[in-house]
Amino acid sequence: MALTIQERRRRIRRRIRKNISGTKEVPRMSVFRSNKQIYVQLVDDESGNTMVSASSRNKEVAEKKGITKSEQAKLVGKLIAEKSLSKGIGKVVFDRGGYLYHGRVKQLAEGAREGGLKF
Repeated sequence: MALTIQERRRRIRRRIRKNISGTKEVPRMSVFRSNKQIYVQLVDDESGNTMVSASSRNKEVAEKKGITKSEQAKLVGKLIAEKSLSKGIGKVVFDRGGYLYHGRVKQLAEGAREGGLKF
């Protein structure tokens, strides 16, 4: 019997998380994508703290009307880069969360790179 989309994503996510872990100096950039929104947070796995977060629901991104979800994701990437650089975080480990590196996830990563994050 074939896996459902959720089971497949859960399996991929566990496989990714075995190898990726964030520290205080190099946090894990975790992505969550719903049908309407996209969320990203920088996580220190050693202490279990979220250091910085951003989403398409933030005021800076939500005010922009008439843009596609991919464009929103790119703006969120630039926003998380701006927030993290202001906190002194320049390098992260990218955790795509079981999603394919395509579409909105790719746009978010490219926006973060354009904003100055290294990964």
